[in-house]
Amino acid sequence: MTANDNDHRGLLPAGLADLLPPDAARETDAIDIAIGRFAAFGYERVKPPLVEFEESLLGGPGAALASQTFRLMDPVSQRMMGVRPDMTVQVARIAVTRLKHESRPLRLSYGGNVIRVRGNALKPERQFTQVGTELIGVDSAEADAEAVLLAVDALRAIGVSRLSVDLNLPTLVAAVGAGLGLPAEALRRARRALDRKDEGGIAKALASQRQAGEMLVGLLRAAGPAEEGITKLRALALPEAGAAEAARLAEVVALVRAADEDLPMTIDPVEYRGLEYQTGVSFSVFALDGRQSLASGGRYSAGYPEDGVSEAATGFTLYMDAVLAASRATPERPRLFLPLGTPWRDAAPWQAKGYAVVRAVTASEELRTEAKRLRCSHALIDAEAVPL
Repeated sequence: MTANDNDHRGLLPAGLADLLPPDAARETDAIDIAIGRFAAFGYERVKPPLVEFEESLLGGPGAALASQTFRLMDPVSQRMMGVRPDMTVQVARIAVTRLKHESRPLRLSYGGNVIRVRGNALKPERQFTQVGTELIGVDSAEADAEAVLLAVDALRAIGVSRLSVDLNLPTLVAAVGAGLGLPAEALRRARRALDRKDEGGIAKALASQRQAGEMLVGLLRAAGPAEEGITKLRALALPEAGAAEAARLAEVVALVRAADEDLPMTIDPVEYRGLEYQTGVSFSVFALDGRQSLASGGRYSAGYPEDGVSEAATGFTLYMDAVLAASRATPERPRLFLPLGTPWRDAAPWQAKGYAVVRAVTASEELRTEAKRLRCSHALIDAEAVPL
């Protein structure tokens, strides 16, 4: 191994990666666009720390991510800390502690990196950037619809124009099961069949509760285009709590449709995997040309119910790696090579015209060759930007 043969130091742990030019700049630009759209709708940015005490990070909704959290001992306080696996719980903490006296509804936005213990088959990355909003202190269909529409607005502003939204009710099956008095074990078996979209499995799991089985099959069949699915849900004689949740979903669909007539929307009222801490209408946003989720969010309880502190909230997160993969790459800024000795003040006029200026800091015999070596598209020759 020679003195300069150190490529092995570029190896990173599984699920971690360097973001290189021009992708790092694209991500920064996309984050700025999203935060700007959030601000235009009254969302104010907060910046939580990368690590914090685990009892705060893993309390309330954060408990669902305990197995995904890196832990370390704080050498100052001798208390256990966690590296954030998600920023939603941190923003919720800020809302119910530092900002508890602010008027509600409280609108907050955020952006930053998170890291998790392991990825999964669909998303092997363990570190990724989250950008999103939280609307805290109100429980209404209008708030649910605002979260959906703001996520769509931000994605379109970034450059993903063809989008679809899938809406879920992760608590509906449990509400129906409770209303029908289903035993816990029977409901668990029915859940497994619902996960597989297996109507026969539902009937088998609820063989002694035929009415419940037919109702859960009806919920399963409601999955699909939003308005058609809502019609099917309304035709079911759901227990009171389940009917109220279905009505809320219908109201959200109507509000989103009123704001965006052409937005493709689907519903899946029985989906709940990955949505365990959600307490109401939830959603994911996809690019029509891809299958990866670009954003997800929904209703949850912000705070720490174990301490008697809890507020209704809804929000969403944009997953920037997926967003960048689905968005149009903007043309790279032209690079103008300035020969050695060019006055510093001469850079500004060219920058105002859209060039990134690359100043020579060493002498070179052939100006054009040096400019090309530094990946410049133009060189300053006789006071003109000459294409190379």
